Amino acid sequence: MLVRIPSHQLRLGMYIHEFCGSWYDHPFWRSAFLLDNPDDLRDIQSLSIKEIWIDTSKGLGIEGGKAEKSVESEVDDVLAQANMESRDVTPHVDITQEAVRAIKICAQSKEAVTSMFHEARMGKALHATDALPIVEEITTSVMRNPGALISLARLKDRDNYTYMHSVAVCALMVALARQLGLNNEQTRQAGLAGMLHDIGKTVIPMDIINKPGKLTAAEFQTIQNHPAKGYEILRESYGIGDIALHVCLHHHEKVDGSGYPDRLTNERINLYGKMSAVCDVYDAITSIRAYKEGWEPALAIRKMAEWSQGHFDQRVFEAFVRSIGIYPIGSMVRLASDRLGVVIGQTDQSLLTPKVKVFFSIKSGMRIPPEILDLSKPSSKDKIVSHEDPAKWKISDMQELWSDISAKPW
Repeated sequence: MLVRIPSHQLRLGMYIHEFCGSWYDHPFWRSAFLLDNPDDLRDIQSLSIKEIWIDTSKGLGIEGGKAEKSVESEVDDVLAQANMESRDVTPHVDITQEAVRAIKICAQSKEAVTSMFHEARMGKALHATDALPIVEEITTSVMRNPGALISLARLKDRDNYTYMHSVAVCALMVALARQLGLNNEQTRQAGLAGMLHDIGKTVIPMDIINKPGKLTAAEFQTIQNHPAKGYEILRESYGIGDIALHVCLHHHEKVDGSGYPDRLTNERINLYGKMSAVCDVYDAITSIRAYKEGWEPALAIRKMAEWSQGHFDQRVFEAFVRSIGIYPIGSMVRLASDRLGVVIGQTDQSLLTPKVKVFFSIKSGMRIPPEILDLSKPSSKDKIVSHEDPAKWKISDMQELWSDISAKPW
């Protein structure tokens, strides 16, 4: 039975079903869990949250005390709260359907971001109202199918990296926000922050940003100034809230305190700053840059997992992986059947069993007629054994393979 108790009655062995308060009022990323850590108990009782729902069928109940209310007596209250905090439900569509819309959204978003960045470079104040319609379009697309726009935005080239990076980070922030359970307004603000996080690069000389060789110490310092420069730009803008300001200034901070500009440690970086650190790095390392080729998506996830201990908040990173998959769309994988395939979609069953388009036989060393496999189905006898580097196999048409769409208008 679900029972609501005062937080001071909470004790080890109870199963927390839900906190009575905003999701952002507490640091716990699990929606429900068994309370078995004394540090967690101490942290919870130090919060401003005064009441907690516990599930007595999964853990201990109260002793010598009376519950505030049982779940049966609060049905109306819970429904009212759920109605107030409800999120828009957007129908999920197939990735090939959404890719058609996502191409147009990417093109429109690039034009809008280019215009905003140009105005910032000219010293004009930005207006949040100019950016929010773009964020709304991106958010809606991500809700319909996150893989389409996120994967397309990753397919940027060297010349438009800065602008499409902003679009991609916006989309990744939206997907991660929904995975973490943020409400509509929080998700919107997270997306806006992602779109504007690199606005400070508008005052960095382009020959430094696009330099193909190694940066000098002075050039590197100039690059590291872009968060502070962006923060100043946003402070002088209209309608930009604290979330975007924090993300702009702190998206290069690391939880171990080795980031910049302020060398903040874990407890001083807010949720959105931690989210942006993950999203910014993922898109950067999977994109073609002036000085390097992008990593294959699954390799990027593996590398980020190796760094996550000191670089990222572990719980945020885990939520990020759930939002895009261990094998993100566009990843090339090797199957147990000695065939190569490209991931074209995620499934609800497991991060390890996405939809894969098989197109190459390793045994024969030749292309084969494409075949789509849903590895999550009980009838599927195949499985992924590793991710593969397309360059190793001289595969140059990965975009067409995963999306069936060859045009890239940005």
